[in-house]
Amino acid sequence: MSAQPTGNQGQPPTDIDPIWMSSRTARQIYALGEVEKDISRLLSLAGSSIQLLTLPQTDKPEDHMPQGEERSEQFVMEVSEYFERLDAVHIAIRSFLAHIRQARFAPSTINAPDPNFVPAPLGVGLREKDGATRGFQEERVERDAWKGVLDALTRIKEARDEERARRDEEMEL
Repeated sequence: MSAQPTGNQGQPPTDIDPIWMSSRTARQIYALGEVEKDISRLLSLAGSSIQLLTLPQTDKPEDHMPQGEERSEQFVMEVSEYFERLDAVHIAIRSFLAHIRQARFAPSTINAPDPNFVPAPLGVGLREKDGATRGFQEERVERDAWKGVLDALTRIKEARDEERARRDEEMEL
């Protein structure tokens, strides 16, 4: 199985939701789901192969197991399918790992955060010296507040300068 989702005989599937074909990542997520199904099929094939290896005398009537030469043929078919699927799963997993390496994901996106990590309430941010965290949104709000304070103080200073200049003019007259 390749990283590209496929149906039977290597044909592209026609019954999947188009959302899974919308991007390369979506196709790979879909293909990983197919690999998961293949792994569960591998387990089923392994179980039925082991059951075919048991002595025919231990079969229950409700198992509907083949007898004689049919049993050997069934075993060969199941083992062949098992190894074909195992090979496809192996190739698919290697393909996904190659994609992850090629995409050069940052290790922080793959690794879990520290156990005591608490994200900033309003976005991503950096830790301050005292260990508190503030998000970028909080930083913007504080920046805008200080800009507002600076703007107000500038207008007050300009108004006072104008008033002082007007008083000076009146005194000179």
